[in-house]
Amino acid sequence: MDLGLRGKTAVVSGSTAGIGLAIAAALASEGASVVVNGRTQARVAAAVEQIHQKVKDAQVRGVAADLGTSDGVEAFLRQAPEADVLVNNLGIFEVKPFPEIADADWLHFFEVNVLSGVRLTRHYLPGMQRKNWGRVIFISSESAVHIPAEMIHYGMTKTAQVAVARGLAESLVGNGITVNSILAGPTASEGVRSFVQGVAKQQGVTPAEVEREFFEKVRPTSLLERFEKPEEVAAVVTFVASAQGGIMNGAALRADGGVVKAVL
Repeated sequence: MDLGLRGKTAVVSGSTAGIGLAIAAALASEGASVVVNGRTQARVAAAVEQIHQKVKDAQVRGVAADLGTSDGVEAFLRQAPEADVLVNNLGIFEVKPFPEIADADWLHFFEVNVLSGVRLTRHYLPGMQRKNWGRVIFISSESAVHIPAEMIHYGMTKTAQVAVARGLAESLVGNGITVNSILAGPTASEGVRSFVQGVAKQQGVTPAEVEREFFEKVRPTSLLERFEKPEEVAAVVTFVASAQGGIMNGAALRADGGVVKAVL
C-alpha cells in the first residue's frame, strides 16, 4: 500500500531513541523527508545514522534543540520552519509519590510533555492550512485514561494532550488537516528499559521477571501482557499520518495492548 507520504516533510520531536526514533525511521521508509530532534548534537547525529542504516536512501536530517523550553522551540523552528506531518512525541516520565511531587515538577512536566507540542503545532498549522493538508499527532498514553497512581503528574500531561488534540481538530473542520492522539501502552522505550534494568538490579532478578510482575500487578488489564515494541507503535502512527488516514480525526486512538478496558 502506498501511504502517500513521499515528498512530505515530517517533524518528529524527541526522536533520538525509542518510539520517536522508530516513528522517524518508519516515516522515512515511506519516502517522507524527516527531521529528527534531540537535545544534543551527538544524540541527533547517532539517530540520523541509525535511520540511514535501516532505510536505504532515507531523506533525514537532525536538528538539536531542547523542545522543552520556549527558547529551544524557537531555535529549532529557525532550522525546520515547515512541516506537513508533525509528531509530538517528546515526553518525560518518572515514578514519584504524589506528596513528593513539587510545584516545579508539575510545571516542568507540563512544559515538556504538553507545551512542546502546543508550541510546535501553533507554528506549523498556518502552513498546513495554506496547503489544505496536514497531520498533527500527539503521542499520548493509556495513562491519559488510567491515571497511574505512581506518577500522577505524568498522567495529567497525557490527558492534557488528548484534550489539546481534540480541541484543535474541532477548530479545523472541513479541510485536509487531521489532529489525533495515540494512546500507546507501556512500551519498551529507552527510558522504560533503563528503569526496568535498574529495578531488576536492585531486586536481584532478571528484567524479564520485572516485566512479568509489572503486568501482573501494575497493568493487570493488559491483553498483550508485555511491553509494546517501539516499531509497533510507529506502524500505527505512520498510518495515521498517511494520506489514507484522513478519516481518523479528533480521535484518541488506542494502541494500548488492551490495557484500557472500556469498549468505547
